[in-house]
Amino acid sequence: MTEIRIMAARHSVFYSPLISLIAGGFLENEGLTGSYHLCPSGVSITKEVVSDRMDVSQAAVSLSWIDLEKGEKPSIAQFAQINTLDGFFIAAREADSHFTWDKLKGSKFMYVHGGQPEAMLRYGADRKGVDLDEVDGINKPSTQDMMNSWRSGEGDYFHEQGSYPQQLELERCAHIVASVGEAVGPVAFSSLICRWEWLETEDAKKFSDAYRASREWVSTADPEEIAKTETDFFPDHAVEAVADAVRAYQQMGTWRGDIAIPKDLYESALDVFEHSNLISQRHAYEKVVVPPP
Repeated sequence: MTEIRIMAARHSVFYSPLISLIAGGFLENEGLTGSYHLCPSGVSITKEVVSDRMDVSQAAVSLSWIDLEKGEKPSIAQFAQINTLDGFFIAAREADSHFTWDKLKGSKFMYVHGGQPEAMLRYGADRKGVDLDEVDGINKPSTQDMMNSWRSGEGDYFHEQGSYPQQLELERCAHIVASVGEAVGPVAFSSLICRWEWLETEDAKKFSDAYRASREWVSTADPEEIAKTETDFFPDHAVEAVADAVRAYQQMGTWRGDIAIPKDLYESALDVFEHSNLISQRHAYEKVVVPPP
């Protein structure tokens, strides 16, 4: 069987449609095998795919705008949607059933800095009447550093994808109070990329069929079953925390719908990046997105 080499830019339950391709046996159902690789710090996922070291990678439509901003054709093809909402949660030290975003003002807020995560957070905060510059931001080099610092008592609020906040909640040192996805609204958040020429292969068609089945399964199956299936991918997280994250994403509708990247959600992503002045123009959908094989 052909091995599909899959790379992830970020590793979290948010990307369960990709993880379950392997964990749930969906690639094998199509006569394929898969290997899962987390992109090392400082390594370009674009170069890994273009150089044929990887076949498919988790990315975002915004990745293609880097080339377009230079006046160049995108070096990779965006062919499928992973998530249709931002998957970050905000957790607090204490339970707060009356949380409002303005409570972030002046707080020590440990959030993921830079790139799309910060752009989405800024956009969502603005929609809730908060300028992210009004918080006392805490920047850590990695998610693990964030987890360790939070556990040691640093910070008032914490920002990460599931199941990191859910794990902290299970450890009784955090309480989830908000969803950035709810604040931002539907958007083309994460997508799958590949080489342009790979789209025409039989393996690409088989992969798309497997991915469509995997995404449907994680969107509808029992969260505990999904968590147990993915447990080897999250050795530092309790099965209960993974299940809680899956349940939250299912309830939000994060993985609902077809795998094709919707044009309206692409336009919403442009809105987010325009808000942070990260692009100089609105790049055409047709220059970035292609239908699934």
